[in-house]
Amino acid sequence: MTHSATEPATAPGTSGQGGDGAVAVLPAAGTPATSAQILERAHHLTGQATLDDAGLARYLRGLPGVDKVGADGRAQMLGTRSIKTTAKAWALDATIRMIDLTTLEGADTPGKVASLAAKAKNPDPTDPTCPRVAAVCVYGDLVPQARAALEGTGIHVAAVATAFPSGRASREVRLLDTREAVAAGADEIDMVIDRGAFLSGRFSAVFEDIMAVREACGTGPGRAHLKVILETGELATYDNVRRASWLAMLAGADFIKTSTGKVSPAATLPVTVVMLEAVRDYHRATGVHIGVKPAGGISTTKDAFKYLVAVNETVGEDWLNPDLFRFGASSLLNDVLMQRHKLRTGAYSGSDYISVG
Repeated sequence: MTHSATEPATAPGTSGQGGDGAVAVLPAAGTPATSAQILERAHHLTGQATLDDAGLARYLRGLPGVDKVGADGRAQMLGTRSIKTTAKAWALDATIRMIDLTTLEGADTPGKVASLAAKAKNPDPTDPTCPRVAAVCVYGDLVPQARAALEGTGIHVAAVATAFPSGRASREVRLLDTREAVAAGADEIDMVIDRGAFLSGRFSAVFEDIMAVREACGTGPGRAHLKVILETGELATYDNVRRASWLAMLAGADFIKTSTGKVSPAATLPVTVVMLEAVRDYHRATGVHIGVKPAGGISTTKDAFKYLVAVNETVGEDWLNPDLFRFGASSLLNDVLMQRHKLRTGAYSGSDYISVG
């Protein structure tokens, strides 16, 4: 899996000089960034001598505002684009490969995780050409069961952590949550930001939280990847979504994710487009690829295809792979499998064809 926290020698369009004239310390391409390098890059990008609340506020509030009418209109326009019949087979398989097959219920059991893992490994038992999903996403205490069931398959184990879904706990508790999931075998950590801190302007607390969780994910090429959940349904404005996206990327996120799925609204196409635009602008400034994961409320193939079109039109086809784009979903896979069966056989499957998983 491509690490998103890899950098070019210097940010495109720069001489490698920070705002104070010092050479920005950026690792060679393909090398995972250290915490010190992430901090140096954040100073370099923001032009702020200190990354305290005031310094981060100056930078984040200085970002271009989001035209809500324009953002909604662009999303609506992208949503009307269709995927041609010749590309539909590719899009169906790509969607499956991008799914984080998820169960995050209080009633989850080892048996349910085993069933979900079986579905992840073999989504369509009638068709051996059907691809596997990207990951199975579970609570941290069920990581051992998911790890055992998926060993050797190439399917990643993702764990929610940091007092999911509220994020309201001490940093010590949230870091312990993360370390336990990583120690149990999680390949990916989906953390939640403290929205209360963000909305009250305590940007440095959020920045430091993300950096600390990233460190808890391990070091080097084998570390767990970090997805940062913004919970966009609680951020109120598109401007806040853009600011939170940039704050997460500055702090070293590998992915930015819309939602926990526990708050309404969850993922929406306009919000995801705003996040994709932030990722695009960040890539233009740094050369760093950051992934995007809309999660919650995406349950039909038609909806998923709208997101694929938005990705292609906003950040380009490089992002149309599971290293850089994921769907957080539980029921989407079944609908995609039914559409795939129809394309392959010419007939919709019966209700008993698709297992609930």
